[in-house]
Amino acid sequence: MSQSDIMQLVNAHMWGAALMSMPILAVALLVGLAIGLLQALTSVQELTLTFVPKLIAILIVFFLTSGYMTQILLDLFQNQVLAVASR
Repeated sequence: MSQSDIMQLVNAHMWGAALMSMPILAVALLVGLAIGLLQALTSVQELTLTFVPKLIAILIVFFLTSGYMTQILLDLFQNQVLAVASR
């Protein structure tokens, strides 16, 4: 296994990690922005007001996209790890 093979494997896995985390991070950003705007408009500065809705939204998106994340992991494993292991 050469250094370029290792770098290609690391690059593919980093890209896969980015693809898997994107839906959750995007929802956390949008919910946080919406709640922050709501807090600024109403002058309500409650910490749990930002935490609880964001946590609920993240959990919902996690369960909705778990199939997508599993497919990315399976593709990475089949196309990258097994290809390297079979050499």
